[in-house]
Amino acid sequence: MSCYVLGFQEIDQTQGAVVGGKGAHLGELSRIEGIRVPAGFCVTTEAFGRIMAEAPSIDDRLDRLSRLKPDDREEIRALSAEIRRVLECTAIPDDLAAAITHPLARLGERAAYAVRSSATAEDLPTASFAGQQDTYLNVVGPAAILQHVSRCWASLFTERAVTYRLRNGFDHRKVHMAVVVQQMVFPQAAGILFTADPVTGNRKVASVEASFGIGEALVSGLVNADVYKVRDGEVVARTIGTKRLAIHTSPSGGTQEQAIEPERQAQPALTERQVVRLAQLGRRIEAHFGRPQDIEWCLVDDDFQIVQSRPITTLFPIPAAGDGENHVYISVGHQQMMTDPMKPLGLSFWQLTAPRPMAEAGGRLFVDVAAALASPASRASLLQLVGRSDPLIGDALQTVLDRGDFIRSVPDAEPAWTPPGGGAPAPIETDPAIVVELIAGNQASLAAVKRDIRTKSGAALLDFILADLQELKRMLFDPKSLQAVMAGIESTWWLNEQLQAWLGEKNAADTLTQSVPNNVTSEMGLALLDVADVIRPHPDVVAFLQHVEDEDFLDELPKLAGGRESRDAIRAWLDEYGMRGVGEIDITRPRWSEHPTTLLPLILGNIKNFEPGAGERRFEQGRREAWKKEQELLERLRALPDGEQKAEETKRMIDRVRTFAGYREYPKYGWVSRYFVYKQALLEEAERLVQAHVLREKEDIFYLTFQELHDVVRTNQVDDQLIRQRKDAFRSYQALTPPRVLTSDGEAIAGAYRRDDLPAGALVGLPVSAGTIEGRARVILDMAEADLEPGDILVTAYTDPSWTPLFVAIAGLVTEVGGLMTHGAVIAREYGLPAVVGVEHATQLIRDGQRIRVHGTDGYVEILP
Repeated sequence: MSCYVLGFQEIDQTQGAVVGGKGAHLGELSRIEGIRVPAGFCVTTEAFGRIMAEAPSIDDRLDRLSRLKPDDREEIRALSAEIRRVLECTAIPDDLAAAITHPLARLGERAAYAVRSSATAEDLPTASFAGQQDTYLNVVGPAAILQHVSRCWASLFTERAVTYRLRNGFDHRKVHMAVVVQQMVFPQAAGILFTADPVTGNRKVASVEASFGIGEALVSGLVNADVYKVRDGEVVARTIGTKRLAIHTSPSGGTQEQAIEPERQAQPALTERQVVRLAQLGRRIEAHFGRPQDIEWCLVDDDFQIVQSRPITTLFPIPAAGDGENHVYISVGHQQMMTDPMKPLGLSFWQLTAPRPMAEAGGRLFVDVAAALASPASRASLLQLVGRSDPLIGDALQTVLDRGDFIRSVPDAEPAWTPPGGGAPAPIETDPAIVVELIAGNQASLAAVKRDIRTKSGAALLDFILADLQELKRMLFDPKSLQAVMAGIESTWWLNEQLQAWLGEKNAADTLTQSVPNNVTSEMGLALLDVADVIRPHPDVVAFLQHVEDEDFLDELPKLAGGRESRDAIRAWLDEYGMRGVGEIDITRPRWSEHPTTLLPLILGNIKNFEPGAGERRFEQGRREAWKKEQELLERLRALPDGEQKAEETKRMIDRVRTFAGYREYPKYGWVSRYFVYKQALLEEAERLVQAHVLREKEDIFYLTFQELHDVVRTNQVDDQLIRQRKDAFRSYQALTPPRVLTSDGEAIAGAYRRDDLPAGALVGLPVSAGTIEGRARVILDMAEADLEPGDILVTAYTDPSWTPLFVAIAGLVTEVGGLMTHGAVIAREYGLPAVVGVEHATQLIRDGQRIRVHGTDGYVEILP
């Protein structure tokens, strides 16, 4: 009998596979001193397995279900309904029915119970599955309990639960259902306690939501709950909701809604003393489980009973510090235009390349700026630099400082903080030979590593890469290279500030930096137009490329008329730019050379939308517009007092910006090129490990740090469980949105644009490329799904260099992430595209196909009728 039923006192949190997530948590809660949990038991997953075996017809339906995609809604709805009907109609064998009803003799056969689903993939640290399966309240009598146990088993296959599993990569056959049968309590008030603020993420603030009656009214969204915030043992904020109804148990079983008397509707459901006591209980539960909890509670006769606790899965993790000090973290991904999580190998390569250690959390990297904020000498320069680049980050940091209690000023014991290279003076001369020399040195170094790495394997390969990373760091942080980058940035700032002061000209540098030389990223987009020119005259090749699915399509091209030239053009482009790809700062992400089919929609779009020679014409048009703008500005300056001096100084800065602005993109190109050399060599080594049965698949190396991979190569042994855990964690990180600024309390601080000069309804952002444009918004989250026409405005979360080939086809750009000198902004200016970045929630607020107006000079977007 015990294999089918376990009492709460027999269960702990290690038994999730037997009693599901909810059951395991309830058993563990029952063990915490001072925590009251209503009595009950669990019907185990073994009982569920027995019922599944009684219904063999389900097997075929599960096979069909597993082949569906989350968007196949009609098929999911029909198949899941069939499975539920089979399970609900399957008779429970007598011995199993006796096992389930036996504990009722002890707990009370005529008592009321909650019968609750408890799936094995539920209430996990990485996926809550909250609300995906069913709960039944106020169930009375053995027959009714058996009936509702069957319904809970069937609820594993509700449409929403099936879709959730498909979206989150859970195998239907590997998720099993247990059922919790728990004595009902009849509370005066009930609700939810979050031991961390679910809105801000602050781990030191507990949030209590409360309403009258059973908590179902609150969970179902039927009432406006009372909300209390508790910090350090006191209520720091409270909002009393108007509670017009409550849910109570019905004498005939189940529940019913009841109206609340008008005089009670605005009364608080709890006293502040009760709220504080509840928060203290929550802290005890949180300490036991070791992470913030989402807790369901009931108040019965001034005594709190806990009916559920699960991890809060939506909180962004806090970087581990362990020193008890306050820290303020800035997101690296927002600077690099890649806010997706990185796999462990990608993170460790970044750490090995960075000039100083970075903090890690949720698969993302952060820079701790607490010390810089605490120092009066460095604070101003940090806020100025960050505020120029990304005003939202600057405002968030100022918010932390304005509170006055999180970061306290300390005497300056060290020199003022400067960004890497920021302390180096810009070159005095404006000599294009500086850029040519830097690029040539980078190319020579890359050629050497390509040559030398071919002879390395095993541990020697890892040693070689580790040593070569020092050479990469030397080039990335070479003072002359950093001076060249800063010369372009600082001359841009100078031109914008001085020309606005002297002439009232906003963002003048945007036009002046069109079609600058040596911008490897913008050249990449124009070069793909040249590839289209080679392919366009050959209709057989165009037709073939429209239906390609296999990555080896280049080998097939020579069989077609014009195919050899087309293949050579694509390969030449891949030789130059094939190491790039979406999310390229993570060495583990796919590159164009690895998946050349991702290029085909871009090439075919260029063939359709452009005439021959468009690349050269586009560059020349931008160069002429920049020259024309330069002549106009110099002429206007000469008409001013001290005009000749102003014009001469401005001309010097224009020459400087056109010399150095393009180089801004080159260090990253060299860096990504080198990473791709490492990656190809490491994947060859991984293939050897697969052949030796050390690894299951090559890509498993992506879930190891560099040092762990070194150890695996050296010992020919790997921890398979560690790789599985890392894969699960990575999946959970993909569902999280990283904050721009995060404190060591876990508080995500968004920042705000402090502007009141905008039209009503405008979406505010950062102006990064001047001009105003109207057009059709194309909201695109995956570059592979881009279907753009000339005149469209691209609206997306972020753009890294891999998106540049799309820029030739659009008229404007709007992104949720970005700053003045991030890649999308630089390329938008070079192509002359009006652009606004840092528009919070742009992809949700703007619908695909809407007409919008982008004000690239003033930094806002209007949605048009």
